[in-house]
Amino acid sequence: MTDRSKMIFGNEIGSGAYRKAVRGKQKYAKKYGDDSKKSYPVKLVGNACLGEPLGVRDIRVEEGEGDSSFDLDKGVIVGNIRMGFGHYRISIAMASAAHALGYTPYWMDLNSFPETTCTKVIGAQNDLYSMGSRLSQKSRLFNKLLWEPLNYEGFRQLTYNAADQKNAELMATVFRNIPKELPVIGTHVWPAQAALHGGMKYVVNAIPDNWPMALHLSEGAVHLIQTRQSYMGYRILNGMAKKKVLKPMPADALRYTGHYIDHELVFNAEKDCDARLERKRNGEPMRFLLTIGGAGAQKELFAAVIKYLIPAIREKRAALYINVGDYKQVWEALRREVPALNTLSTTHFGDWENTKSFCDAALGGAVEGVHAFWHENIFEAVYCTNLLMRSADVLLTKPSELAFYPIPKLFLKRIGGHEKWGAIHSAEVGDGTLECQDIPHTLQMVKLFLEEETLLREMCEAIKINKTIGLYDGAYKAVEIAMGLKQR
Repeated sequence: MTDRSKMIFGNEIGSGAYRKAVRGKQKYAKKYGDDSKKSYPVKLVGNACLGEPLGVRDIRVEEGEGDSSFDLDKGVIVGNIRMGFGHYRISIAMASAAHALGYTPYWMDLNSFPETTCTKVIGAQNDLYSMGSRLSQKSRLFNKLLWEPLNYEGFRQLTYNAADQKNAELMATVFRNIPKELPVIGTHVWPAQAALHGGMKYVVNAIPDNWPMALHLSEGAVHLIQTRQSYMGYRILNGMAKKKVLKPMPADALRYTGHYIDHELVFNAEKDCDARLERKRNGEPMRFLLTIGGAGAQKELFAAVIKYLIPAIREKRAALYINVGDYKQVWEALRREVPALNTLSTTHFGDWENTKSFCDAALGGAVEGVHAFWHENIFEAVYCTNLLMRSADVLLTKPSELAFYPIPKLFLKRIGGHEKWGAIHSAEVGDGTLECQDIPHTLQMVKLFLEEETLLREMCEAIKINKTIGLYDGAYKAVEIAMGLKQR
């Protein structure tokens, strides 16, 4: 196993930072065990949610019956973890693009193998991140002194990558019985790192966000970048050792792709924008989509937006979709905070067929009132937003992975400093607003969308232009690059 913690793209890591990384790995191994000598059986099963529309099959690392016949010619692994919803969303985009291009997507969630050290290590770090996200919304002091600096500069440093690489050595075991010639698209850095430590030959690392951080580096993989600004930052490892000038990444180690977007959303982008403008001209209720991410934060902000929209919903000037993901307690909290939801809402809870039927009908039919969505299944919880986007007029979201999607967007206050660059990029390419830093500015933007046509029209026109230049083709390119590595 190559030690990728001592030297990163020709830049030597100090002995103190290296020893700290080694101690971190030893700490996890002591707490969760070291299964690096174990050989886990591998099997394939159909994905109940994504199998039918996208051809997705899940890779399971566990005992029991199951198929293990990988398609070595057309198969591609989408390696991911659940950390928030964003990385799952990128994975769905990759699977959608792979399916559209005629390939077989295999879903490998390293956070779903409960008996492995890999999942235990990832789960512990995921719990910490989720707790930090929620605390950052409740405590301005915590956010200012710890959370923003950590997400903005802490994760940016090469020393952080050295620690992650050591931890990823504990994750490599799950790849032992995976055919090494299958390409891997990592939609979080840990699956990319683990795949390389596990001997996978063809690995691409699909980097999220628009703020270059060493956290996302996986030397040995081809790094995929969604924006030109971020590409330049990664090429020179900008600011990743504070003011020190570092040796740059080799040119063949990274590629600009554009945004990672589902085939269905890219293919229908113009049609969906035309429908939005037609609804606006006809005076139909403007459809706002509120989506709560995997950390379950920002309930207070959402409650303020809902309260503001209630009069317009009653007057049929607005309609509202609310997807609380798999956080039913968030919906209960919103109902207590906004009692009007109890009489205005239609709930689509836990019935995936009902949700799909609603999304299909909304594309060409009328929508009024409030429609709330909750699904216990994580795939349904995430994919619900993707399906609702096509018939929604405006998406209200923090500027994380959803910042890159081809739908008019109103950006809520970020969670973590790195996210602000998603809103900046979206505003510059014309398909989203500036980040609204507080509730009054958020409501100001809601009012503009409700009372004018200008913002909606200009964003829809920008989306159409962006599509012509391939801005939303990143998922297709990611699959093509991954499969192309086999031809080298």
